[in-house]
Formats: sequence, C-alpha cells, structure tokens
Amino acid sequence: MAVDYAVIIVYLAGMLAMGWWGMRRAKSKSEFLVAGRRLGPWMYSGTMAAIVLGGASTIGGVGLGYQYGLSGAWMVFTIGLGLLALSVFFSARIARLKVYTVSEMLDLRYGGRAGLISGVVMWAYTLMLAVTSTIAYATIFDVLFDMNRTVAIILGGAIVVAYSTLGGMWSITLTDMVQFVVKTIGVLLLLLPIAVIKAGGFSEMKAKLPTEYFDPLGIGGETIFTYVLIYTFGMLIGQDIWQRVFTAKSDRTARWGGTVAGTYCLVYAIAGAVIGTAAKVMYPKLPSADAAFATIVKDELPVGVRGLVLAAALAAVMSTSSGALIACATVANNDIWSRLRGVVSRGGGEEHDEVKGNRAFILIMGVAVIAIAIALNNVVEALTVAYNLLVGGLLVPILGGLLWRRGTAAGALASVAVGGLAVIGLMASYGILANEPVYYGLLSSLVVYVIVSLATKPTDAAVLTAWRERLAGKGSEPTESAPDPVTV
Repeated sequence: MAVDYAVIIVYLAGMLAMGWWGMRRAKSKSEFLVAGRRLGPWMYSGTMAAIVLGGASTIGGVGLGYQYGLSGAWMVFTIGLGLLALSVFFSARIARLKVYTVSEMLDLRYGGRAGLISGVVMWAYTLMLAVTSTIAYATIFDVLFDMNRTVAIILGGAIVVAYSTLGGMWSITLTDMVQFVVKTIGVLLLLLPIAVIKAGGFSEMKAKLPTEYFDPLGIGGETIFTYVLIYTFGMLIGQDIWQRVFTAKSDRTARWGGTVAGTYCLVYAIAGAVIGTAAKVMYPKLPSADAAFATIVKDELPVGVRGLVLAAALAAVMSTSSGALIACATVANNDIWSRLRGVVSRGGGEEHDEVKGNRAFILIMGVAVIAIAIALNNVVEALTVAYNLLVGGLLVPILGGLLWRRGTAAGALASVAVGGLAVIGLMASYGILANEPVYYGLLSSLVVYVIVSLATKPTDAAVLTAWRERLAGKGSEPTESAPDPVTV
C-alpha cells in the first residue's frame, strides 16, 4: 500500500499547490468567482463534467449498478441529460447575462424583488450539497488509511476549503481539470475494463446474474421519472452549475463545451453501472451496495493502479465539494449578506474589498460544512432535502422567467414560498425519501406562479426591455465597486 499512499499524498499536495497558484490570478471579484469569464472549450468541458460527477455519481453510481444492474445507470444518466438540456437550450442566454448568481438573474427578470428569498432557498441547497460531498471523504479515507470518520471529514474538508479559499474559481478550475483527467483514467480506462475482466466478461456476468440485471428499465419507471424530475431539472437551475456557465468566454463555449461534458456524463453513467454489475458477480453478498466500489478497488486492483483509482474517487468527491462550497459562499455573500448589509448601512460606509469578502465567506461556509458533515450521518436524506427544495421551490420561477413573458415578481415570490413550504410539509408527512413531496411541491409551485402572475400587474416594460438586452448580450457586467442590488 506504500505506493498507493504515495499516489494519494502527491495528489493532495498537488491540489493545495493549485490553490496557491490560483490565488495569484484571482485579483478581482470576476476572477475570484467566475474565473474572469475566460474559460475556453477544453477547460470549460472538463470543469463542468468534474463538478456534476461527484461522489454520488462515482461511489453511488457503482452501488446502484451493484443493486440493480445496468439500469442503475439512470441516476447519473439523468444528470447528463440535464446538463445536455442546459447546454443546448439555456446556457448561451445564461452566459450573456453577466451575473454571478441565479438570484441576480431573478432580480433582472422580475425587477429586483425576488432575489433574497430565492437566495435563501439556493443557499440551503448548496449548503446541503457541500455537506453530502464532504461526508463522502469518510468512506474513501477509511479504505485508504482505516481512518476515524471525523478525522477523515476534517482532513478532506480542510484541503478543499484551503484551495477554494486561496484562489476561488481559478483554483477550483485548475484542480477540477486535474480531477477530470484522474477520473477519466482511473474509472473509465482502468477500473471499468479490469472489473469486467475479473468478473469473467459479459457472458459470464449474464450467466451468473438474474435477467433483470440487464433490463434497461429494471430499476422501475417511477424511480426513473423521479430521477428526471430531481436531477435533470436540478441541473437546469442549480447555482453550482450556473456559476460554471458564467465562466465560459463565449456563447459557443457554453453551448458546445457543455454538450461535450453532458455526453461524457452519459458514458460515465453506463461505466459505473457496468462496474457495479461486475462487482455483484465477484462479491454477491456485500453488506452494503455502496461498499461495492471500495471493495473491488481494494481487492482486485494492483498496487499503484489502486492508488490512482482511489485518487479518482477522491477527485470526484473534491470537485463536487469545492463547486458546491464556492456556490454556497457566493450566494451567502452576494444574495443574502450584501442585501441585508445594503438595507442596514445603505448610503454610507467604506468601500468593500470584494475578493477579501468572498474569500472570508468561503472560509466561514467551509467550516460550517465540515461541522455539519461531522454531525450528520444520512447522506441520502440530506441530498434528497437539497434537491427537493431546489426543484420544488425554484424550478418554476427560474424557467418561467426564461420562457414566459407574463410571469411577474409577485408570481415568482409566491411560487418560491408555496413550493418550498409544500416540499417541507410533505417531507414531514410522507417522509424525506418519499416521491410525493417533490411531485406535489412542484405542481403547487407551478399553479401558484401562473395564477398569481395572471392576477397581478405585468412586469414593467422597462424591466423587460433591460432583461431582453442582457439576454442579447448588450448589457455590461457590473463594475467591481458597484453596490449590490438591494431587496427591500
């Protein structure tokens, strides 16, 4: 294992070095939060694929393959479909807005009255996403070093917080590119063929497993529909995803780079399911499906290769964790704290150091994420709460703002409030893991949005004109010293 340990240690040291290098480039708010909006197709594709394919997609994807066979690919597959839909239909318009957060987009579209409440909902989502990613460190470091859960979370979380705080989006972009390469080599080029060969090939796998393991719909139609509703639509509106779209240097980069990343996700989904199916042949009675990835890596891979594949799993977790962390901090600072500070201290005060302030928020949110991850045990429940709130509360007003001219600020606010409260109430009634909360929450959000929008005065023509100009790329990015929009 000494060689494997050396691979992991070199990898972690490299992440910190990338953070230090990124700190030298992040000299402005734009550089720190969205990498100066300068990423080309290659870097954009790699970082977008890295952030959406996290620990749940890698360890969880293999686990679903172990439990359901090839149909276990559907969870990650729907993530890829969502990224493709975002890239083809919306990414160019989103990139042209030149904003930093989803809530700023809602302010532009509805006239500056929807940002604060949507910011709170988006902050809750990104916080839970960062927490679930951070918890996953315990699984990986337990395999590597037989490490205590709390120590593992602190170690992994501290590394991510360190490089994210130092260089912001530039550091995260550079580390994500390394993580993308490591995941591609470790999971697709090494673990996938080795697992299939060790299981005796596809003919042997078919002979030893029930036929439903090779049924594309074996996981169940309702489960697939729920995955589409949560993950495909979640990809369309998440701050962590939009913040990467904001880094693209052009419309073309956002559209085609995202399409490449989405296609990569589809391949990754199938690979994870095949690896899990192979693990079922080799280890038919594991105590937990999520243990399939660690078990096959630990027992079947040669020295050195094992370290690289474990580094790939660590890369998957770190890329999602860092992306969720900077998104959480950006929303907390720009959509919540800046607005509240504007209400309290409006009209005076000293100039605000944008980079320093955002760096401080990443550090604060990072410490909070680590603390919550230590206290929380159920990853699936935390992730379900995050996506239910996101889809149930924000999907309708965001897509409505992009697609329906008649939507109003009152309709958007009512939609966020009713959808979010409905999801929370139904989760308390049906259970966190039930499908009904997101179904009925989304439906109530849509009904309220349409009714209230039609019953209230249309959005001011000047607001819509400014909105259309920004969508067309005619608006300019706010200057670094400009005050944030104030929600009263």
